Amino acid sequence: MGIDYSELGLEENIERQLLDGGYIQRKLQGDALKQFQESAIDFEVLLSFWDETQERELNRLKQIHGPFFEKRVLNRLDQELTRRGMIDCLRHGIQDRGVRLRLLFDQPRSTMNQTLVDNYDNNIFHVHRQVYYSARHNNSLDMMLSINGLPIVIMELKNQLTGQTVEDAEKQFKMTRNPREKLFRFKERTVVYFAVDTDEVSMTTRLAGNRTFFLPFNRGNNGGKGNPLVYNDYRSSYLWREVLAKDSLLDLLFRFVFVKKESIRDSTGEIIDSKEIVIFPRYHQMDVVRKIEADLKMNAVGHNYLVQHSAGSGKTNSIAWLSHRLAKLHNMENEAVFDSIIVITDRRVLDAQLQDAIYQLEHETGFVAKIDEDSNQLAQAINDGTRIIITTLQKFPFIMDKVKEFERGTYGIIIDEAHSSQGGKASNAMTNILSDRTLEDAYEADKIMEDELSSTEERIVEYIEKSGNQDNISFFAFTATPKPKTIEQFGTANKETGIPEAFHVYSMKQAIEEKFIFDVLLNYTTYDTFYKVAKSIQEDPEVSKKKATQQIARFVSLHPHNIEQKTAVMIEHYRQSSSHKIGGRAKAMLVTRSRLHAVRYKFAFDKYIKSQGYQDMNTLIAFSGTVKDDGGEFTETGMNELPETELPEAFSTDEYQVLIVAEKYQTGFDEPLLHTMYVDKPLSGIKAVQTLSRLNRTCSGKEDTFVLDFVNDPEDIQESFQAYYEVTGLSDVTDPNILYDLQHELNATQVYAQHEVDAVNELEYGGKLDGKQAQQRLNPILDQAVDRFEKDLTKEVQDEFKSAATKFIRTYGFVLQIGPFTDIGLHKLYVYLNYLLKKLPRDISEQLFLADDIALEYYRNDKVFEGSLALETRGSTDLDPVSHAGGIAPEEEKVVLSSIIDRMNDLFGTEFDPQDKLSRDQLLEDMVQSEELREKAVHNSLDNFSYSYENMFMDFLISRMTDKNFYMKMMENEDQRKFLMNEMKEEVYERLRGLNS
Repeated sequence: MGIDYSELGLEENIERQLLDGGYIQRKLQGDALKQFQESAIDFEVLLSFWDETQERELNRLKQIHGPFFEKRVLNRLDQELTRRGMIDCLRHGIQDRGVRLRLLFDQPRSTMNQTLVDNYDNNIFHVHRQVYYSARHNNSLDMMLSINGLPIVIMELKNQLTGQTVEDAEKQFKMTRNPREKLFRFKERTVVYFAVDTDEVSMTTRLAGNRTFFLPFNRGNNGGKGNPLVYNDYRSSYLWREVLAKDSLLDLLFRFVFVKKESIRDSTGEIIDSKEIVIFPRYHQMDVVRKIEADLKMNAVGHNYLVQHSAGSGKTNSIAWLSHRLAKLHNMENEAVFDSIIVITDRRVLDAQLQDAIYQLEHETGFVAKIDEDSNQLAQAINDGTRIIITTLQKFPFIMDKVKEFERGTYGIIIDEAHSSQGGKASNAMTNILSDRTLEDAYEADKIMEDELSSTEERIVEYIEKSGNQDNISFFAFTATPKPKTIEQFGTANKETGIPEAFHVYSMKQAIEEKFIFDVLLNYTTYDTFYKVAKSIQEDPEVSKKKATQQIARFVSLHPHNIEQKTAVMIEHYRQSSSHKIGGRAKAMLVTRSRLHAVRYKFAFDKYIKSQGYQDMNTLIAFSGTVKDDGGEFTETGMNELPETELPEAFSTDEYQVLIVAEKYQTGFDEPLLHTMYVDKPLSGIKAVQTLSRLNRTCSGKEDTFVLDFVNDPEDIQESFQAYYEVTGLSDVTDPNILYDLQHELNATQVYAQHEVDAVNELEYGGKLDGKQAQQRLNPILDQAVDRFEKDLTKEVQDEFKSAATKFIRTYGFVLQIGPFTDIGLHKLYVYLNYLLKKLPRDISEQLFLADDIALEYYRNDKVFEGSLALETRGSTDLDPVSHAGGIAPEEEKVVLSSIIDRMNDLFGTEFDPQDKLSRDQLLEDMVQSEELREKAVHNSLDNFSYSYENMFMDFLISRMTDKNFYMKMMENEDQRKFLMNEMKEEVYERLRGLNS
C-alpha cells in the first residue's frame, strides 16, 4: 500500500490523535447543521451540557419561557456573545431572567469538591472535519474544535507533500473566509484561527480579509524560527498533542486569552478612536509560564529563574500572565505558594494592562496594587498580602528589608528589564549641572557618570548580594541581554556542566526570523572621521599610544567643522533617504557623546534647517539636568518647550522628525516609527545592542531600518550583537578561590598587618564605641597602612595593590551568592579594605599634551563601510564570568609621536593648509617673547602661572587678527579656543622657564 501524502491524510492523523486525547468526533448534519449555519452555535450539544451540569437552572428557564425556551435562550446567548464576547461569556457565564448559566467549567485546583469535578468532567470537546458553515455557499472548514457546542478553534491544513504550505493556509483564511459571517465575527465566536502545515504553524484572532495578520506559533529551531525534528511525527504535532489538548485548551481560555483595548491617534497625537485586540499567547509565552509553574510545583520557593527573551517577545504580556499565575498558584495541600507577587518595573503600560487583564480573568478588584511613591502603602500592601504589587526599582531595597520582617511569608519577585530612560529617570549624578566644559571634557564627565549608572538587573543583583539569599523568596528575572552576574545570580545550573544558564530562551535570532523585530544591522553604514595630523615639534616625545590616540581623536572632535558637517550629512541623508519611509512618517534618532554635544547638535540642527528653508522638519532633545554653554543655561524642557513627560507622545506626532539624545531614550524606548539612527558615540557590548535596538520595533508600513555610525567599527558592533543573537551563556562558573588569590597578592605587599585588620573589624562590629569615637580610632589604624603604601611601594606596585583591592571588594559579595562559602578572615579583609581604599591617595593620570605637538590639518567625512552585518548561527555565546584575570591594568605600549602621526596619515590621507599650523606656532612664539609672561613663569608654579596666562591669552590672540583665517576659527568656537589655550599652556611655561636657565 502506498503512502497517503494528501491533505486528507494529515487531517485524519490530527483527528485520530485528538480522539486519543479525549475529544469526540462530531459531524454536523440535519437540523443541527442548519441551526449552526444560522447561529454559529451547536445548540443541541450546549443543551446537553446544561442538562448534565445545571439541570435546576435549566428547568427554571423552561418554566419562565415555556414553549419558546430554546429560541429565547439561544437569542439571549447570541446577545451576550455579541455584547461581551466569547471569552468573557466562557469564563463567567450568561444571565437570563435572574438565572445564571455557565458555558464551561475549568479544571478544579483540587478534588475536594466533587460537584466541581463532575462539572469539569462533563465538558464536551468535539472535533469537526469539513464543516459547511454557511447556507449561502458550499465552502467548508478543514477542522473545527468546539467545547460544549461553542466554536473555539478553526484550522486550515496544508501538506507540503502536495506543494502547499502554511502560507497557502493563511491565504485561504484571507481570501475565502468572510469576516462578516457569524462564525468569523471578531470576539463573538471563534477564539483563534490556526494555519497549519506539516512543519509550521501560524495563528490570528481576527479575520479581516487581506488585512488579516498572522503571527508565527512555532517552538523555535536551533535558536531560530520553525520547529525541531520530531521522532515519528510531524514537526507541527505539538499543536494538537500539546497546545490543543483538553486541559491545555481550558488553561488557555481561563488564564491566558484576554481582550486588550488600544487608543487610535491621528498624526497630531489626538485620540480619535479605540480598538480591541484579542490577545492569544505566542508559543514561547505560554511555554515559559507553564514551565515555571511546573518547576515551582517540583521545587520549593527559593529557586530563581532567568528568562532571556528578546525584544519583540512580548515581555509585558508574559509578565502579566506569569504574575497572575504565580498569585493563584497552590500546592498539593491547596495552600497558596506565594503570599504576594511583587513586580519590579518601570513600564508605565504594565500597571494598567495587568489590572485590566486580571479583571478579565478573575472579575476581582483589588487583586493588583500599584505603589511607586509611598513606602508606608507599600509596607501595608505587603503586610496585608495583596496578591500582586507593582512597584519601581527605587523601592526594591525597601521591599527586601520589609520581606525579611515576614520570615514566614513567601514572595515571588518578578524583575522586568525595562530601563528607566524611557521615563527620563536617570541617576542623580546625571541630573547635575554640566558647566564650563569643552566638548571633550563634557564627554569624559558624562561617560564617567554613564559607567556608574547600573542597569536595573545590576543594581538588583548588587542589593541581593548585600542582603544574602533568602529561601522564602523566588526571583524571576526577564532580560534580553543578561550580563554574567545576572546569569550567575538568577540562572539555573545545567545538569551536566553545573554552569548557570537561562531557564527559558526566546532568542533575538528567532524574533528577527519570525519578523517580530527588524534586524537593525541589515542596513548599517559607518562614516569614519578622516583627518590628518602633522608633526609640529622637531623631536619625537615618547608617549602612550592609547592615550595619544585618544587625545588626537579628541582634538578632531573639538573642531567646529565636526558638528556642522555631520549635521549637514545627517539632515540631508534623512530628507533624501529616510523621510519618505513608513508612509512619510519615519523618524530619526541622533545618539550623542554627552549632554553638551546634544545641546550643540540641537542648535546646529535647528540652524541648518532654518538656513535651508526646510519647513517640514523639527527636532526634539532629551538629556538630564542642566547644561551651561556660552553664557546660557539649557534644560530639556526649556529647549523643547515641552514638559518632560510629554516628549514621547510629542515625538510620535508628525510635528517632530528627529530626537537628539544624550544617555536618555537609548534603552526602554519603544517608538515603532523610529526608522533611522545616527550614532556619534562610542558603543560596545550591551550598550550597543540596547541602543541600536531602539529601531527594531515593527509597525504597519515599516519595511526596513537604517543606521549611520560616525564612530564605531562595524566588526565591534557585530560582535556586540552576536553575544545576544541566540543563547547567552557563561564560559565557566566564577571560582570562589579567586578571593584567596587576591588575598595572597594583597598580603604580599605588606601594606597592612593582620592586627590592623582585626582592629578595624572590632570597631565595626564590637559595639563598644559610638560612631564618632569609632571613626576617631579608625583613622590612625588606617594611616599606618597609608604610610607604608606611600613610602614602601613603587608606583607600579601601588597601582597593582589598588586594582587587586578593588577587585577583591567587588568579587567578595558576588561569590557568596554562587554557592556556600564562609571564611571569617576574608570577611574581615573585605571590611578593612573598604575603609582603606578611601584613605589611599588618588592617582592622577599622566597628562598628555599632544595638541601642542600636532595641528589639525584637514577634516572630512568619507564613507568606509556600507552594507549588512550578518550575524552568525553559533549556538550559545558564552560570556566570561567574574575572574581574577584582568584585574590589574596591562602596561600601556609606548610609542613615539611620529609613529602615531604616520599611522594616522597612512589611514586617512588628506591635506590641510599649512598656514593654520604656522599660525599656531607663531602665536606660541609671541607668548614666549613676552617679558611679562616670562616673569610670571620664572617666579610661579604652573598653577599660579595659569591665572596670568589665561588672562593674557586673548590679548595675544587678538594681536594676530591680521591672520584672518586662523583668528576667525579661534573666535567662532569658544571650545576650540579654550582647548588650544589649555594645551599650549605647559609648553609656553616650560619654554619661558627654559629661557631663564
